[in-house]
Amino acid sequence: MDPAKANAQGNYYSKTIPADYNQEKMTNLHFFSHQTINAKNPSTVLVAQANKTIPFTFGSLYASNDALRVGVEPSSEVIGRAKGLFVVTGQGADFVLVFYMDFGFTTGKFNGSSFVLCSRDHVTETKRELAVVGGRGHFRMARGFAEVYTRYFNVTTVESITEYNVTLLHY
Repeated sequence: MDPAKANAQGNYYSKTIPADYNQEKMTNLHFFSHQTINAKNPSTVLVAQANKTIPFTFGSLYASNDALRVGVEPSSEVIGRAKGLFVVTGQGADFVLVFYMDFGFTTGKFNGSSFVLCSRDHVTETKRELAVVGGRGHFRMARGFAEVYTRYFNVTTVESITEYNVTLLHY
């Protein structure tokens, strides 16, 4: 059956062809994510929570739009945004976040490109490793990992600066 006719009639159509990609590339990225929650203009907000009044408890869901910067200084150049969701899934000593975050770049060589982290994050650990599960633009079909370090955290204002060392394999 003709594919155009099959789709017009609402029939299922599938065609498999050999993938023809350029050679796989590896890119290493280094940047800092700046997050604010209790600020005049927060970059992360509570979307939903369990029947408790304390934030950051089991079941709390947050939406983020955090600045990606070249340095730890709040005045350092913004190179993109980390946009997505995370949920508090651990309890007590097992404080864990699970998040989906799209790291999109808005300047330089990677402008318009992004990669996605979808992983468990043991935020109380000094060094963590998170999974890269996809990408677009320059990072099409990305896979890899991010080594993550919390460089600053203020409990009162709930501000944090997180360092990312990311290794991407992509086409």
